[in-house]
Amino acid sequence: MSDCNHQCSSCSSSDVCQEKEQDPRILNNTRGVRNVIGVVGGKGGVGKSLVTSLLAIQTRRLGYETAVLDADITGPSIPKIFGIHDHAQTDDQNLLPYLAADGTKVMSLNLLLEHETDPVFWRGPVISGVVKQFWEEVSWGDVDFMFVDMPPGTGDVPLTVFQSLPLDGIIIVSTPQSLVSMIVQKAVNMAQKMNIPVLGMVENMRFLKCPDCGKEIPLFGSDAAVEDTNVPVLERVPLDPKVASACDAGTLAQTEVPYLSKTAEILTASFGEKKNG
Repeated sequence: MSDCNHQCSSCSSSDVCQEKEQDPRILNNTRGVRNVIGVVGGKGGVGKSLVTSLLAIQTRRLGYETAVLDADITGPSIPKIFGIHDHAQTDDQNLLPYLAADGTKVMSLNLLLEHETDPVFWRGPVISGVVKQFWEEVSWGDVDFMFVDMPPGTGDVPLTVFQSLPLDGIIIVSTPQSLVSMIVQKAVNMAQKMNIPVLGMVENMRFLKCPDCGKEIPLFGSDAAVEDTNVPVLERVPLDPKVASACDAGTLAQTEVPYLSKTAEILTASFGEKKNG
């Protein structure tokens, strides 16, 4: 800002200031992260964690270093999808991301809890602070694509991510229902008001394929429900029992599925030139 006196501690706009001087430790932790993509949904149960995981897995299969920041603090499912049941480690100053079996770096609150099923009943500001800590106080190292799995809605955590992380854009996850598309539009409008690019939408659970005849059985409404959002659909993903089983077993990264490989190619084509930049 033109009238900035660089006294961040006394500035009322320091939380959202883009010129705020950063702690060298924070810069050291995050300077290797080249692209940050948020995965957003208007409501719960649409498959944000699955989409986040698949994006990281498919992008890594293209030869890029990937990471997942699990910002869904009260409902963290990323570790289970990647088969992680251990605790995160630390060095002298920072948390260290857990290296999943396929090489994806993961940080999630479940890696810090004594037991995986321990509940987290914190208020919004505390949860938002933890998300910010995951970005600033984790030694991420070299990451070509970081995917941020966000909780549903447009509350404290998405606001914190939009303001505190250098997002290159967001991907919306939805199911083909009018009810969901109406709520999704709220997330789209929030991103637009905060000047965050909306890269496109993944339409999840579009259909179920009959195991006997191969017919695609629609599970929800029509394409019009998603088209009403005016967000381009990057890919349509079916409800696949094999994928569900792999998530439950923690072996999704070892399961050969084609879903979101096209979207990963779109992302790497758009941002891949930053890989060694």
